[in-house]
Amino acid sequence: MQRIRLRYTKRGRLRFTSHRDFQRAFERALRRAEVPMAYSAGFTPHPKVSYANAAPTGTASEAEYLEIALTTHRDPEALRRGLDACMPDGLDLTDAVEARTSDFADRLQASAWELRLDGVAVEDAHRAVEAFLAADTVEVQRQTKKGVRTFDARAAVASLESAGVTQSEDDRPQQHPCAILRLVVRHLTPAVRPDDVLSGLRATADLAPPVPAAVTRLAQGPLDEETGTVTDPLVPDRDASPAATGPSAVAPDTTGAVTA
Repeated sequence: MQRIRLRYTKRGRLRFTSHRDFQRAFERALRRAEVPMAYSAGFTPHPKVSYANAAPTGTASEAEYLEIALTTHRDPEALRRGLDACMPDGLDLTDAVEARTSDFADRLQASAWELRLDGVAVEDAHRAVEAFLAADTVEVQRQTKKGVRTFDARAAVASLESAGVTQSEDDRPQQHPCAILRLVVRHLTPAVRPDDVLSGLRATADLAPPVPAAVTRLAQGPLDEETGTVTDPLVPDRDASPAATGPSAVAPDTTGAVTA
């Protein structure tokens, strides 16, 4: 049995798809691309697909991961291209590698996020960020299936900074204030999400964006504590491949790492 790890995105309007919606679209693509999937045993066999730490509905992402099991060996890149051609635009498969290491989920230690706050002045966002980072703890509440839960949002934040948007996509000056927050969050228990950090900013500095924030996950993977960099979790699998260890191997390109 061969295992392939894939990186995929949720862009544009497709960020509103739920995890179940993505599962249906992906399983349909598996059938259309005639991927030789391995199936589970039992009365209702289903394709062996494992998802890792999916982003919440409504959140865009450049770094979602899944793993599939095949009964026949396939080239990972050729498989990715065939599957990507069968996926809706916005749900794009951007990388593939043969799984040659274990404990992949353990490598997803942190996520890098970008939060666009339309209607918020950069100066206000900067003051709120300073207040949040200066606090020892920032308690927030979240409604769960078991009721309202209170937890510390500050402990999970590895870095948080603010910036501004000066031009729109068509290069015209911005007509309204817009602040950008760049955030690196450790994957702890309970999980701290970007909206929890926004709740913390409201609690510490009364920062309340007039419209919902546009949230994008830029990366998730191992966290370099010294630099605050979230690196590519697929690198160990590439390094363990025969091509990477052969005499003509070329060092993997890790320049795509996201630095907060």
